[in-house]
Order: sequence, then C-alpha cells, then structure tokens
Amino acid sequence: MATASRTFFLGGCLCCCTPRLLSPSSSSSSFFVNLPLSNALALKRRTLLLPIGVNNGDHHRPHLPPRPNTSSSSFYHSSSSLRCAQKILSTHLIHEPDCSPSRCPNVVEILEQRGLLESLTCDSLRSACFDPNLPPLRVYCGFDPTAESLHLGNLIGIIVLSWFLRCGHKAVALVGGATGRVGDPSGKSLERPELDPQTLERNTAAIAETVFRILGRNTINPSAADGSFVVLDNYDWWKDFKLLDFLKEVGRFARVGAMMSKESVKRRLESEQGMSYTEFSYQLLQGYDFLYLFEKEGVNVQIGGSDQWGNITAGTDLIRRILHADGAYGLTFPLLLKSDGTKFGKSEEGALWLSPSMLSPYKFYQHFFSVPDTDVVRFLKTLTFLSMEEIGELERKMQRPAEYVPNTAQRRLAEEVTRFVHGEEGLEEAVKATEALRPGAETRLNRETIERIAAGDDVPSCSLPYNQVLSLSIVDLSVSTGLLDTKSAARRLLKQGGLYLNNTRVDVETKRVEAQDIVDGKILLLSAGKKNKMVVRVN
Repeated sequence: MATASRTFFLGGCLCCCTPRLLSPSSSSSSFFVNLPLSNALALKRRTLLLPIGVNNGDHHRPHLPPRPNTSSSSFYHSSSSLRCAQKILSTHLIHEPDCSPSRCPNVVEILEQRGLLESLTCDSLRSACFDPNLPPLRVYCGFDPTAESLHLGNLIGIIVLSWFLRCGHKAVALVGGATGRVGDPSGKSLERPELDPQTLERNTAAIAETVFRILGRNTINPSAADGSFVVLDNYDWWKDFKLLDFLKEVGRFARVGAMMSKESVKRRLESEQGMSYTEFSYQLLQGYDFLYLFEKEGVNVQIGGSDQWGNITAGTDLIRRILHADGAYGLTFPLLLKSDGTKFGKSEEGALWLSPSMLSPYKFYQHFFSVPDTDVVRFLKTLTFLSMEEIGELERKMQRPAEYVPNTAQRRLAEEVTRFVHGEEGLEEAVKATEALRPGAETRLNRETIERIAAGDDVPSCSLPYNQVLSLSIVDLSVSTGLLDTKSAARRLLKQGGLYLNNTRVDVETKRVEAQDIVDGKILLLSAGKKNKMVVRVN
C-alpha cells in the first residue's frame, strides 16, 4: 500500500518543457499543476511513494510509525517545519541529456576520477550503478539544521547528489528536523548547543529551500517523469516514534561493542568532556533513518563526508539485521581541505554560507578567486562539472607561464561554483561588483552597487556628516574612517600608488573630497590596495 511522506517534489516531462507538480494520486485530495518554464521550480509538501519489497524477515521488521494522513484539511497544515514548500521559485532548469544507467558513465568512477570518493561499504556499488538491468539508484544525503544556512563544507554533498542525478539516478536530500535536536558528535570535541524548536523549524525550512534551489536549478533530468529528487524531513517519522517502541524494535538489534568502536565515539570518550548518552545514540538515529528510507522510499545508497562513515555503516548494519535485506550501500567523500591540511570554507569572518542572505554572491565569488595555484586544479575537479579535458588543459597552461594569464583558473573556478550555487543572476551580480570595486577600474561606480556590497557585510562601512567629509583631505579621511591606522601609513600608501577614492588612484597628498566625489551625494568608496576597502555613508 502506498504511504505518504512530507516532501518537496519536482517533476519533469520528457515530451514537453513544462515541469509538473505531481499529485499523490488521482483519488487524492491533492491536485495536479502545470507550471510555465518561468516558474519551473514547484515546491510541494506531500507525494505518495511505494515501499520497495525486501526478502525474508518480515517478523523482525519494526512497526514503523505511521505517515501523516493526506486529507485535504491536513495537506497544508500538518508540516510547519517546511513552510517554504508553499513557495514557487522562479528560475530556469538546465535540462541534462536523457540518461539511463545503460547510457551514462559510471557515477562511482566519475567521483573517483575527480577526487570525490573516499570509501564504499561494498565495492559492488560500482556495478549496481551501471547495470542496465537494474532500476536507477536512489541516493540520499543528510543535512542537520544546526544553522540557518548550509556552508561550503555541505556543498560537496550537494555536488555528489548532482553527479548521481546527472547519471540518471534519483536523489533525496534529508533535512534533520529530528536529528538536529540531538546533534551529531562526528568531528566535534564538544556537544553541540541545544536549539529551541522555533530556531530548528526556521533552519529546517531555510536549508530545504537552499538544497531545492541549487539542485532544482542545475541537475533535473527530464527523463525522470516522476521527479528527479525530493527533500524530506526526518521529524516526520520520529515525532510519533515512542522510546519504548524504539528500544524494542530497533535498539535490541544494535550492538554496543560496535557502537563503541566508532572513531567519533572513541575520540569523545577519551576526551576530558566525555560524551552524553544523547550524542552516543545519534548513530542509531541516523542508522534508522537509512533503514526507514530504504524500506519506505526505495533509497538504497547513503552518501556523506568521511567523518560520517560510522553513522552510515550503522544504517547498513540495521538494514541487514532487521530487514534481512541486501542492496544497501554507503559512499563517503573526502572533506574539503586545502593543501596545507586546513579546512577549505573557513574565512576570517567565519563560515562561507550558501545562502545569499547570509553571504553575498560577491563575497562567495571572491573566496574562490583567491584560491592559491596549488589548490585550484583540485578544486576545479571536485567543485565544478567542467570536463576533465578542459581542466587538464587549464593545468597545462598554468605550467607554461608565457602562455598563461594569471588567475585564469581561479576565475573559472569562481564562475562555475558561483553559478552552481547562486545561478546566472548571482554570478552576474558578483562579476559586476568585482569589476566595479576593483581599484583603477573604469567602471563608473553608482550608489546601488556600493550599497549592495556594504549591506552584505562584505565591505566595512561608517557614517560621517556631509560637512565633515566635504573638503577633508583623503589622508585624514582614511584615518578617521578606520581604513588606515595612521596618517603616515596613509601617506606612504599614497606615494606607493595604493590609495584610491571611488576606484580612482589618489596621486597627490593634497587631494581633498569635493562635492562631485560623493557618489549621488550620499556615499564614498575608499580603497587601500586591492582588498582593503571602506564604504563611507555621507549623512
């Protein structure tokens, strides 16, 4: 019998260019909507999915908590944590070629070639994802709502999901509305701070929207008429699961010795802070998520970073013990590291967020533009979908300085990743801002460009009265705004040709602010070198 699940669901039709919002069934109280291409991304709360069959062991199956009903009265209100399902995102889909496993490359080999494969729970996944006699795989990656936005470290999971989609498989993004209440101890030295329900709900909705926006824009396969991917919230099946039922039906199959042997557990137990029972139980919660998705949603592959290996194998072990079923796989990818071993994705200001409301496309773009030569080729392989031939050609040019224009590879990396995360509009905004804010650029600055950059905390800003700014020397203005520490430092930089007003180099120490220098009578941009800037709002 079909069971209902709260999801975001996107459909596409091979015979036309009109994506579809799919109804649960013809007899359901829901509906069917055709959307024009200009509103191609449709978000929906529920869809019906048939559970796959599993061999043997029915008497060992846990009595999984019932799904929310699909009556018309509950259709819109039963799931508050994914309110963004009510939103239509106006964007364009990039349709991939019609891909089935018999025609597309082996996705595991692609991931391995591009440095996106760390470990497999079973090597037979290589053949399973490429066997024309088997249906497409259904792959999931989890994202706990510990913040209002995903960050650059989460992007690898979205990229790997996208590769599966591009190779004709199906994807599920699981937002941890339930597991986020516990906190994954993997890679953490301290227990995560507890979040209140309102914050979790807000984070869950924001993360679901971000994943749907990125994957929906980039990797929808029109051959998947029943929807290439869905976004689920595991709170749906955990909220009605009672503790005694969980211990009886799941806990008795978990071996404490195996749980203690997980690397994330051993490190925490050996630490001064130790580990709470709540955190210790996290691997069982994630393991049960895999079991639930395997049985109810037909998901047969879980992916995650290398630090998720213990949690992933907890899931494959539960599936084997409880369902007596084969065909559940785990795949991990390396963490995103720089050549010096430190995490890539951290800046002096903090995490590099994927949400444009928390980090502007301009700042996001700039981070990739500044990647050192030693890392750029590797990041082109892992973070973009450029062909290996094109990446190889860029690498060869880098080795021939006479033919290579500096930062060409970095510019291509920044363009591709920004386009994937923020779309063409975000990339255009980033490129325009980059050009406009480049010292010495001929692009005429306007107030809108400067304000947009300052509003995103990408450039520090201050406010000064008009009468204080007018006729003030640039040297004095540089110090009073905090751009430079001393007048002597300002004079020295000016003599070296590194002090700019509105992108125009200041050549003489006697230069003072004139009325025509104040952009639209409201704002100034000071630059000390290429990177240090200050927006001066003139009251």
